[in-house]
Amino acid sequence: MFDIGFLELAVIFVIALLVLGPERMPVAIRHAGLWMGRFKRRYRQIREEIEQEIGADDIRRQLHNEEIMESLKASKEEMQRLRQDFDVPLDTVDDERK
Repeated sequence: MFDIGFLELAVIFVIALLVLGPERMPVAIRHAGLWMGRFKRRYRQIREEIEQEIGADDIRRQLHNEEIMESLKASKEEMQRLRQDFDVPLDTVDDERK
């Protein structure tokens, strides 16, 4: 997540030790660990919720697309039926005009 190397981590530890002192350092480390754990859990929950919502949107979109395809198929069948009902050979149309 963060690009912190060993050297940077050691510098942060030494500065925290100088600022907080050896008495309060274990408590500060414990609190920092708890906060990081909470942050990671909340981040994971949010990511899972977003993935679930995206999945639900995909399902809704797929159902909508299926409804459109069924509608198009019904329209196509109706057009074919109408074409067959009104299908008149071209020769008879030309003969009637003369």
